[in-house]
Amino acid sequence: MDLKRKAQEGAMVPMKKPRQDIIAYGGQQQSGALVQMGPPRSSNLLAPIMLLTGHEGDIFCSKFSPDCRILASAGFDRLIHFWTVYGECENFAVLKGHSGAVMEIQYSTDGSLLFSASTDKTIAVWDLDSGERMRKLKGHQTFVNCVSPARRGPQLLCSGSDDGTVKTWDARRKGVINSFQCHYQVTAVTFNDTAEQIISGGIDNELKVWDLRKNDILYKMSGHSDTVTGLELSPEGSYLLSNSMDNTLRIWDVRPFAPQERCVKIMSGHQHTFEKNLLRCSWSPDGSRVAAGSGDRFVYVWDTTSRRVLYKLPGHTGSVNEVDFHPLEPIIASCSSDKKIFLGELD
Repeated sequence: MDLKRKAQEGAMVPMKKPRQDIIAYGGQQQSGALVQMGPPRSSNLLAPIMLLTGHEGDIFCSKFSPDCRILASAGFDRLIHFWTVYGECENFAVLKGHSGAVMEIQYSTDGSLLFSASTDKTIAVWDLDSGERMRKLKGHQTFVNCVSPARRGPQLLCSGSDDGTVKTWDARRKGVINSFQCHYQVTAVTFNDTAEQIISGGIDNELKVWDLRKNDILYKMSGHSDTVTGLELSPEGSYLLSNSMDNTLRIWDVRPFAPQERCVKIMSGHQHTFEKNLLRCSWSPDGSRVAAGSGDRFVYVWDTTSRRVLYKLPGHTGSVNEVDFHPLEPIIASCSSDKKIFLGELD
């Protein structure tokens, strides 16, 4: 009797990055393109709104690459899809290798690697030049909910899991560097700007700041009254954005000598519905806006100064699980449980 062949791990189609020369930044019309009548365009998208379809299940995460040309997305179908941001937004590569839903993806700072956290208890490190999985990081006992790379220095990662641990890893080698034990499931993690601390959130509603030199909790931040589902550090590294099932976004001052009351802004409007998905949150590149998805099928964008909702964007027919700002242009990407991704222009 023939033995079953193992599923191929890596790119299902050859990983071939889009050409740099087809992109014109800064709102310039490409040569030969017809000038459209109507409201002035604010980006180089082919149309003000682009719909990307191809996933076979709920999409939990989507991220723009640091070089602005690629969008990666992943979710319940266990596959990581890559799309061109410009032109027809083709799906030019699919990575296969996880045996469980992909809960979060993150690019390395230089854009050469992609990290994915999955319910198969592992974190995968993908080489984006070859489309191959370089490493499979094992150590968590159950679902891995989140992964986050350090902004500087070596290829340092942190992850959080339903096993109640926050772990740190070096993407270049196997094995856990550090492990911190929480009492409850960990649903969101991020490094601080210098990668000397990890901030974690979970179903105990608290944000914990772990000192990697002392291997202990430095301080805690209380204020949320339900599970923390997303964390993101501000572009300049001084503030932390958190999303919670209490239907609020909070901004915290995480500078070393900040006052004891670190919560500086609270924003509301979006909803976490019965699905209880881990809705992530994000900053715009200049820090003037923040965004989050919502169980009510809308994308919400807030002004960080006034705390007003600037945009409530319709279109999805399921819970919007992650929203990401383009690094250079006024473009926002949203992915949803309706198996769709939208790229849309902002003013």
